[in-house]
Amino acid sequence: MIYNDIRRKTKEITIGACKLGGKNPIAIQSMTNTDTEDAAATVEQIRRLEAAGCDIVRISVPTLQAADTILRIKEAGISIPIVADIHFDYRIALRCAELGFDKIRINPGNIGSDERVRAVCDACGEKGIPIRIGVNSGSLEKQILEKHGSPTPQALCESALYHASLLEKFGFRNILISIKASTVPDMIAANRLLAAQCDYPLHLGVTEAGGGNRGLIKSSVGIGSLLCDGIGDTLRVSLTDDPIEEIGAAKQILHAVGIEGQSGLDIVSCPTCARTKIDLIPLVKAFEVAIREAHLENVPVKVALMGCVVNGPGEAREADVGIAGGKGEAMLFKHGEIVEKIGESEIIERLIREIRILKEQKEI
Repeated sequence: MIYNDIRRKTKEITIGACKLGGKNPIAIQSMTNTDTEDAAATVEQIRRLEAAGCDIVRISVPTLQAADTILRIKEAGISIPIVADIHFDYRIALRCAELGFDKIRINPGNIGSDERVRAVCDACGEKGIPIRIGVNSGSLEKQILEKHGSPTPQALCESALYHASLLEKFGFRNILISIKASTVPDMIAANRLLAAQCDYPLHLGVTEAGGGNRGLIKSSVGIGSLLCDGIGDTLRVSLTDDPIEEIGAAKQILHAVGIEGQSGLDIVSCPTCARTKIDLIPLVKAFEVAIREAHLENVPVKVALMGCVVNGPGEAREADVGIAGGKGEAMLFKHGEIVEKIGESEIIERLIREIRILKEQKEI
């Protein structure tokens, strides 16, 4: 799939040094779970997120004092864009704009009068700070919920457009929108509706997805479905886990969808059957560990580990390099052509070597 051929056309917005929308790469986001007023812990977690490949970090700012943490973040030399997550208090939004947060997440319908909304629009507009509107199934306005009877996709979409209109009323259009729901089909349907009715960049995510495989699967279905539609400009995989795990999960989703330029290393392996004479299951697990230890996860190479010659060079001919297992040995192939026979104990080391060669060729 050439993603830009199907990608929804959106406005481009700038968040710090990161550009979203248009044909810019899909940005990976996460959120700290430290006490924001504990600046040292928050800075340390942001460093870890950035090192893991996070593009944008959101921090909760529940008080005016918590907003001051941005000063410590800047003093620490962190360059990744920082988003202030604010609920209800427009004064905190004004303080965050003053201190130099790169984006503000606030729902204008929740902060009171038009004067307050205008004040936030003016403060953010003056400094070029985007506002992210975040709607989920638990935050719908009473009148919208009564109209639709429940948090339907139509209700979620209507709420998002309502909040956007409150900013547009004051000429503010530097907007990003997210609609999240814990029910995957509702999240997908609501974002499809919204995508058809505005050109703002969309932030994708399944809220309260859970932890472990459950959270990853729900997020993969919801986010992945929309990406395959060409919808989505940034994403967060919300997991009940260390936020670092969200970055790896997001990368896996981008890899699975195969978005050009963000697909990284793609491992193809068969599920095994009676034809399999090589111990493929532990081999694949060991290979995945070796890839991480060699820091080759982000190399845009497709590698195949297949159980037999039937499923080897034929079914995996699109792989850059791969092996087809036999009894105590394997056939090494490149782009569907058999190169040589190697011993079973050589497989991982040889594949790592071939990936490094391909990496160097791509960098030339």
